Amino acid sequence: MNLSYSEYKILTEQSPILIWRSNVTSECDYFNERWLAFTGRTMEQERGNGWAEGVHRDDFDRCVKIYRDSFAQRQSFEMEYRLRRHDGEYRWILDRGAPFYDEAGDFAGFIGSCIDITEQVEARNALLKAKETEIRKLRQLLPICTHCKKVRDDTGYWSDVEAYFLEHSDTIFSHGVCPDCLQKYYPYYPGNEEDK
Repeated sequence: MNLSYSEYKILTEQSPILIWRSNVTSECDYFNERWLAFTGRTMEQERGNGWAEGVHRDDFDRCVKIYRDSFAQRQSFEMEYRLRRHDGEYRWILDRGAPFYDEAGDFAGFIGSCIDITEQVEARNALLKAKETEIRKLRQLLPICTHCKKVRDDTGYWSDVEAYFLEHSDTIFSHGVCPDCLQKYYPYYPGNEEDK
């Protein structure tokens, strides 16, 4: 079954994705209704390179480079960047573009589609942050012998606690005797005899 022009138009305009097209000069000449509703801008504002005004400044150079390099090589691309929504909030977009050809087989430009992936990016970032926190905590674990109190380093070598800390920190040790060891090892030290 062949679709009519009006059916194609409905599919393109009302598809739940943002659709764009560029011509052979790499300038964009079409955006569907979903794109325009998302950005809150007119077709005239978006045409040419106007669409790039909505790209977050931290993503702009990378985004434009990927687009231009892919266009020059006539290769499909996929990239993520933040695009300003009509309410001023930047949303993460997954943009996929591919070259297209006219009926004669001549290169006619690129067609692309975008979807909002903000929730996925935020979830991915939260997971990465949680993993980094866990790794940081694991790196803080110090294997220490229950009996002799020697510490195992990253190479598996066991050393005295004092030697380990002298090598791995700026801690300076002063030596003393705690009250329990004073009682145990120096029972006749002045003051201990009175307690007996």
